[in-house]
Amino acid sequence: MAKNNMINVLEIVMASSDKKDANPKSSMIKDGTLRKIAPKVYTTNMEDSPETIVARNLFYILGQLFPHAVISHRSAFELKQTETGDIFLTYNYSRNVSLPGITVHLLEGPMGTEHDMPFIENLFVSSNERRMLENLQKGRARNGSVSKCMPREVIEENLEKMLQVNGETGINAFRDKARDVAKELGMDGEFEALNSIVSALLTTKPSAILTSPKAVARANGLPYDGERVKLFELLFKALKNDVFADIDEPNQTTAEFRNFAFFESYFSNYIEGTEFEIEEAWEIVETGKPMPARNADSHDVLGTFQIVASRREMRRTPQTAEELIEILQERHRVMMAARPDRDPGMFKMKNNHAGDTHFVDYTLVRGTLMKGFEYYQALESPFAKALFMLFMISEVHPFNDGNGRISRIMMNAELVHADQSKIIIPTVFREDYLNALRRLTRKGDPSVIVRAISRVRQFSSNITGEDFEATKEYLEKCYAFKDGDGYILRF
Repeated sequence: MAKNNMINVLEIVMASSDKKDANPKSSMIKDGTLRKIAPKVYTTNMEDSPETIVARNLFYILGQLFPHAVISHRSAFELKQTETGDIFLTYNYSRNVSLPGITVHLLEGPMGTEHDMPFIENLFVSSNERRMLENLQKGRARNGSVSKCMPREVIEENLEKMLQVNGETGINAFRDKARDVAKELGMDGEFEALNSIVSALLTTKPSAILTSPKAVARANGLPYDGERVKLFELLFKALKNDVFADIDEPNQTTAEFRNFAFFESYFSNYIEGTEFEIEEAWEIVETGKPMPARNADSHDVLGTFQIVASRREMRRTPQTAEELIEILQERHRVMMAARPDRDPGMFKMKNNHAGDTHFVDYTLVRGTLMKGFEYYQALESPFAKALFMLFMISEVHPFNDGNGRISRIMMNAELVHADQSKIIIPTVFREDYLNALRRLTRKGDPSVIVRAISRVRQFSSNITGEDFEATKEYLEKCYAFKDGDGYILRF
């Protein structure tokens, strides 16, 4: 009876070899509450068309029918069926499988490797290196479908953007990794094609006659956003001319540090819209298991926690501009591992904005961060360095997603490095925090963000101990979890 009830709440029901599962299905088919829409695929939805139902549940169905398959070739770029209803998977045999409204092209080839990214429902997505190589294979459209490969110009454009955003070092690192992937997958010919494109893109050299820093920066592939750099200078001067007290880290034991890290991760994700009940988030972190219905959201919390709970990782701070880039990308890769469509660890390749605030142009990200580093390294106070890092990363917005979380991780890493108390931005303080950032961005006024972060720093230093319930009770008294007008942070 319990299984029958469970079937009723699922839109998609897969066929099973277990005879015990067949009986309730047969009964529901006779009752008109279950229907077959494809081989091994049933639905409890008796109204929508099979095409609509399959499209809505595509990756779940694919994961059940072809476990451990790799979403590959052009589908690794698009993460959806094409306009002609095609999707391409690498599997352990070749075959075309028809589903309502969709043709699944199974391509025999290597299954998921350590380089590929786990995706939802038992699937993998080709790594960035692998998908570039796959799309440099020979492919042609047949019988009204599209080619398994994106046009060569698309690959060239992606590599050109990668050079613009990540610089020569970045694209060379990508090429080196692609070489390793090619050897593992037997794609030596595809690598030679990729290598020739990258080599062609790297032939331009800067002119020796240039004297303007901005002109030289552009010639070197490192142009920067001059207006944002002016804001960095304003904040730098405000921080450099102020005096900030040290607040020693009160959570010295591993258990205390991890308890703080949990709430740090919880609030940082909640602010960005990944909302869980506090007990749900605690169970996810304690068990290490995502909620089945919210796999990616759960991994957002887990990924953030994995970073901020590691004292060793959080002691890492950049000593050079290149190291800043490396640390940013490494932490983002871990934090966003469950969202391959957001390009974990890769700087954005298109512009992003929040409301009417447009962040740094994607072609200027690397150069703007490196220019900002010049101001960062000239600061001495741990709190000043932390606040500057917070604003710089937030203002540049270097990634497609996760920028707020990574900016707060980078802020707190500065404090951990100096054995100072970390900072939590509770839900009730969200608007104060965002308004303070906007004040500097739009009005050139750094005083508000300095006051706001100083206040929430004092609050955060009171969050101590290893007991989850005791910490939660204290935060409730402070109104930390409140979301909406009428409440202010009190402590």
